[in-house]
Amino acid sequence: MPLWTCEQCGAQFPDAAAPPPSCAICEDERQFVNWRGQVWLTREKLAQRCKLGFRDDLGLVGLSLEPSFAIGQRALLVPDGGGVVMWDCVPLATAEAIAHVRSLGGLTAIAVSHPHYYGAAADWSAAFADAPVYLHGDDAQWVTRSYPSIVPWRGDSQRISDDILLVRAGGHFAGATVLHWRRGAEGRGALLTGDIAMVAMDRRSVSFMYSYPNYIPLNATAVRGIAQAIAPLAFDRIYGAWWGKNIADGARAAFDRSVQRYIEAISDPAG
Repeated sequence: MPLWTCEQCGAQFPDAAAPPPSCAICEDERQFVNWRGQVWLTREKLAQRCKLGFRDDLGLVGLSLEPSFAIGQRALLVPDGGGVVMWDCVPLATAEAIAHVRSLGGLTAIAVSHPHYYGAAADWSAAFADAPVYLHGDDAQWVTRSYPSIVPWRGDSQRISDDILLVRAGGHFAGATVLHWRRGAEGRGALLTGDIAMVAMDRRSVSFMYSYPNYIPLNATAVRGIAQAIAPLAFDRIYGAWWGKNIADGARAAFDRSVQRYIEAISDPAG
């Protein structure tokens, strides 16, 4: 029986003779159902429509579907020991793409910021001897395809290795996660935020939203919580959610300024 992928968000669902009646991720107010209605693709149909392309993104290898699919997910491969950790995931794993990742040392783990990026994590894990897939347990209700290699970690942080730490920042989702790469940015430290802290078009600031497509901002308490979670981390670079949406240097100061600017912008004027 085929595996089913939601065309709108890229989430993969279990094999079944017919697709699910709806996608809970798209029905949620942070996303939206395709204007043409709920549309499903089998894994095979998706592979016919798209391929996976690799390119450099500020010193990290990234991969995404070509042409763009769903929300335009881009995964990043973070060097770790002799292999790589996949940060966020894409909705498809092909034999050619798997071979390319093997040439980089193979996947040691997968870590995902929040449910909009779960994609085909099960397929990628299976291709690399059931590599662990770190998804925060606070978002367990959003897992659309359960599999044994999921690590539903709890609490505020989860260490993957000496150089890679996952931190629950919250905000966009209860378990929304960022990745701290200690050796990133030539040893100055890098933060991979996805859209938990969205790198703005000026690439000198970040912003925060509960829903990007539906324009629902985060409240001040949530943004302060993100800032508090990130405060202990040393970093000079931020990798955002899409190609080129990165802050190359000075990211710590840019993040702090952005938090202050955001809270001031949503607060009532004094007096």
